[in-house]
Amino acid sequence: MLIDKNIPFSYIYKKIRWDVFRVLLFSVSFHLIKLFFIDSLPEVPFQLPTLLGTAISLILAFNVNQSYDRWWEARKIWGAIVNDSRSLIIQLKGFIDGERYTDAPNLLHRMANRQIAWCYCLGQSLRGLKPLTPEQEQFLPPNEVSFLESQNNKSFALLMLQMEDLRKLRQREAVNPFQEVQINSTLSRLCDSMGKAERINTTVFPITYRIFIHVFMYIFLIILSIALVETVGVFEIPILIVVASAFFMIEKTARHMQDPFRNKPTDTPVTAIARTIEINIRQILLEKEIPAPQAPEKFYLM
Repeated sequence: MLIDKNIPFSYIYKKIRWDVFRVLLFSVSFHLIKLFFIDSLPEVPFQLPTLLGTAISLILAFNVNQSYDRWWEARKIWGAIVNDSRSLIIQLKGFIDGERYTDAPNLLHRMANRQIAWCYCLGQSLRGLKPLTPEQEQFLPPNEVSFLESQNNKSFALLMLQMEDLRKLRQREAVNPFQEVQINSTLSRLCDSMGKAERINTTVFPITYRIFIHVFMYIFLIILSIALVETVGVFEIPILIVVASAFFMIEKTARHMQDPFRNKPTDTPVTAIARTIEINIRQILLEKEIPAPQAPEKFYLM
């Protein structure tokens, strides 16, 4: 996620440099044609690029709006994961009857560490990275790590282990039926949030929509270039570059927000959120060694 700092110009330039270079090529070409072959370019009335520019601006505005909706939905999902992860550990700590189940403190710490591992694991898998890294394996006992190696969806497998421990608590009457329902409801919401995040990650924004916008932008810029070269001459080149840069930046912004889990600076900061959850859980358990919040990398937070 981009943070409130000065974004370097190099980051912006890299996103649009090839598109701007292509615009520069045909802009210079039309100027040379006008200079040496004066009758070769058709006369284009300004009403045509004005109409096309207005239409493309509306389409881009709609595209940015839809893309932001996807990004914001992803952020809301991870906000719900933060709340439910806190609630789960608070419920376990408050509900478990230590007199009926002498191993309750160990079970509480095991489920808490497993929840921390689940948050990191889900973020990694959404980004297409290795779900279970050595850093996350330290939260889990060896037998659970071995179990997860045979599972395709490791985040879901961790929730299965949470449900299994909840069943043990109920069998030993360490929690009553009402408390079991409350904890089960929290685990169900975590599973629901995981499914929503996976849905966004696997549902690709229509590729034909992206292509059509890109093609129509080039058509508009070509027509605008022809219209400008007839009126402003060589000043057509810088004017067209400025207009093209603005359009391409808006389009690139929308394209990056369409995929909020692609391990890019514009992504939802799932690693930083998972670290926040870890800090909160360790504070609930009254542990002394609390990790520091995730530090930003230059101008973004991962």
